[in-house]
Amino acid sequence: MTTITEIWVDRETIRTTRIVERSADALGPDQIRVAVDRFALTANNVSYAITGASLRYWDFYPAAAPYGIVPVWGMADVVDSNSPAISVGERLWGFFPMASHATLTVGKTRDDSFMDATPHRAALPALYNQYRRTQAEPDFLSTLEDERCLLFPLFGTSYIIYDFLVDNNWFGADQLVIGSVSSKTGFGLAKLAHDDADANVAVVGVTSQKNAAFVDALNCCDAVVAYGNEDRIDAAKPTIYVDMSGNRSLTEKLHRHFGDQLVQSCLVGATHWEGDRRVDKSLPGARPTFFFAPAQVAKRNEEWGAGVFAGKIAMACAQLAQGVKDIIAVERIAGAANVAAIWNDLLDNKVDTRRGLLASVDGP
Repeated sequence: MTTITEIWVDRETIRTTRIVERSADALGPDQIRVAVDRFALTANNVSYAITGASLRYWDFYPAAAPYGIVPVWGMADVVDSNSPAISVGERLWGFFPMASHATLTVGKTRDDSFMDATPHRAALPALYNQYRRTQAEPDFLSTLEDERCLLFPLFGTSYIIYDFLVDNNWFGADQLVIGSVSSKTGFGLAKLAHDDADANVAVVGVTSQKNAAFVDALNCCDAVVAYGNEDRIDAAKPTIYVDMSGNRSLTEKLHRHFGDQLVQSCLVGATHWEGDRRVDKSLPGARPTFFFAPAQVAKRNEEWGAGVFAGKIAMACAQLAQGVKDIIAVERIAGAANVAAIWNDLLDNKVDTRRGLLASVDGP
């Protein structure tokens, strides 16, 4: 009998974790059981927990109230199958629980992917219900498994935001300001915009003084500004602001700095999660709006057909990952207790952007 180990997180006080062990349920028709080999822990996962109720991230892998299971991006191997389409031994990449195993229901299947058809996930964004079958993918992706876990979800968000801005003709802006640009999603977006010769926007990254040299080395910004020096940014230019950390005070400061020249304000991340994160709705400039990546994905899928946008995202992620793989130090975290401990380090912003945390619940 397979024993499953899960890490549960209190939905209200997300510092509180609980390690739960249980026996695996019998598989139903078309279900498979996968062993989660490795998964990334990044600021992305903190954002999933912070917005878990409003954006339904807790709904993917339910747990007994008041707990939830934070979803993660990782690699897994099929260890049991009741699906005629998916064989034991297949390797998958996708959206798994912070756990040793997961049960998925195989729905619509292609050579290189399938959709999860678990009933309670039917109303959730399709972006998170697709699992990649790695044996049918290009060979180069198999050499980037660590980067795929650590960077592709973050760079994927970078690309989706970039596409959203392109899709809207950059909102007529001459300048793109990115808060917390040293985050992986932040510098991914900066690089995409900076290297786009057709964009015609200056890229300004805002970060801490200690991370400024790191961002400079990435060659992704036209200017890097340390926190506290935001008034040095040209306020006369039509400007897009993308907040990668949920930094309320910075967002409000920049809105007042740019005034009506702030033509778009996107809220993406939530690493500054403690305290009141609500932004003053009376701020000048464009209304701050939370960016929901699945909406842009759904729009492109409708316009271009299923799979086209996913291919563009994968290629962009691979190119970005190749450019930074040598500056990300991969760390392996094994065992449920160790994973729970590093989770709290993430919440306390103690994980340097140069660290790449790859975790597995099984282990010492």
